[in-house]
Parts: sequence; structure tokens; C-alpha cells
Amino acid sequence: MTAPAAGAPLAVQVWSDYICPFCHVARERMAYLEREYAAQVEWFPFDLHPEYPDDGLRRATLETLYGGPGFDDPVREMATTAGLPYNPHPDIVPRSRRALELTEWSRARGDGSHHGLHTAIMDACLRDGRDITSWDVLADVARAEGLDAEAGRAAVEAGAHAAAVDESTAWAQAAGITGVPGIVLAGRLLIRGVVPCEDLDEAVRAVREAPG
Repeated sequence: MTAPAAGAPLAVQVWSDYICPFCHVARERMAYLEREYAAQVEWFPFDLHPEYPDDGLRRATLETLYGGPGFDDPVREMATTAGLPYNPHPDIVPRSRRALELTEWSRARGDGSHHGLHTAIMDACLRDGRDITSWDVLADVARAEGLDAEAGRAAVEAGAHAAAVDESTAWAQAAGITGVPGIVLAGRLLIRGVVPCEDLDEAVRAVREAPG
């Protein structure tokens, strides 16, 4: 692959899961790349916790695993600094599988609805504290984006987009993405997690200066 020239649009791929608070923060970083480098950002699914129960995980269980109440204060501060409200569901960490498959349904439509639905589900989960495990919640979000929620649900329940989520997750893992967000610049450089904008500047410079 040829290195992108200075001033050329920058292709950015991001693997994420709706329940990952760092993916929430990554949206601000991707907006930075769009503003500064005309980045063309595309989001892909990564099933971060396939072991979670279908009805989600009790937040109290997560707190026990990660140090008690307040374990996510650092990411809350990071989100606030990025100008993103952080308000996850107080009792449940949702199971995101349905949401991931629903977003792949919208991508497969080919009408450009994928990005809007991705943003809206992320907002619902981590800004508005809604349980995106629920079909009622997902249907509300899909309808607000002008989509046929019943058609989306039928496709997901039929398993039509399960392979897309599995294949995306497997590809990312094989590429060295073991957690999210996983950010790939110009198909050449992998950035793991959320990094400061200054680090993104250096990464863009590196892919542009690298030999083709």
C-alpha cells in the first residue's frame, strides 16, 4: 500500500464495542482526525465480551472484579475532558451482541445509515444510560434514525449478520487487536486504545512519511 500524501484523505478503521467506555472517548479523537486530516473514519464491530449473559451483566459484579464503586472514575474524567457525557446504566452492563448485529444490518443496506446508527447506539448506551440489550431500546434508537426497526430485528433474529460480527472480531484479533478501540491508520499502523491527539499527529506523520 502506498503511503498517503500530505493533504490526502486519511483512511481510518476503528474496531469498537458499544459497552467500551474508551470507545466512547475515541469518538472525540476520530472527530479530531476528521477535522485536522480529512480522515475518512469507518467503524467495525468487535464483540468484546461474548461471555456476558444475554440479559447483560450486573454492574455490581463488574465493580467486584475491578475494584469496587468508582473503578471507572478515570474514564469518566477522560470522557468529560473530551466533552462527552458519560452516564452508563447504573445497574446493568448490557450485552452488546444484538446492537452490533443490528448495526451490521444497517451497513449492509448500503444507504449510509450505518454511521448514524452507530453513533446513536453509542449515545444511548454510554451517554443516556439505556440498556441496549433490550430490543425495545434498540427499536427506539433505530426508528429515531429513520430505520425500519422491525426489519432490523427480523434480520438479526434470523442470524443474517452474525457472521459479519464474528468475522470482524476474528480479523481484528488476528491483526493484534485484543481490546478496543483498535485504530488502524491507512491500513498501515495500529494504535491500541485511546491516545492523546498529539500522539495521533505523530502517527499520521509516520504513515505519511513511511516508504510506499
